[in-house]
Amino acid sequence: MSSQLSNDAQNIKAKEPTLFDRTFRDSEGNIVIAQIPNLPLLIGLAVTIVQFILPSGKLQVGADLIAFGALFTWAWQELFEGVNYFRRALGLIVLVGIVTLKLRLY
Repeated sequence: MSSQLSNDAQNIKAKEPTLFDRTFRDSEGNIVIAQIPNLPLLIGLAVTIVQFILPSGKLQVGADLIAFGALFTWAWQELFEGVNYFRRALGLIVLVGIVTLKLRLY
């Protein structure tokens, strides 16, 4: 009986995910570094590109607000719902970056 308990304890310990697993793997065990972009990221990138075409004025300010909101939403989702630590860190870096960039521009 005690040998079975020690075997069970070893099996449980062997199944604990490593730091590498928690950093780069999702819940299914796949290594996830990049994913297909979701809607907020697509909108944020598209509107950011459109901003460079628009002349200065209210339309560009509106596009800037939409781009910031979409990128903020994407970063927030990654930070709190990312599939692994790498994706969550990416969300934090982007969130801090876009907020810092906005504060420096105004």
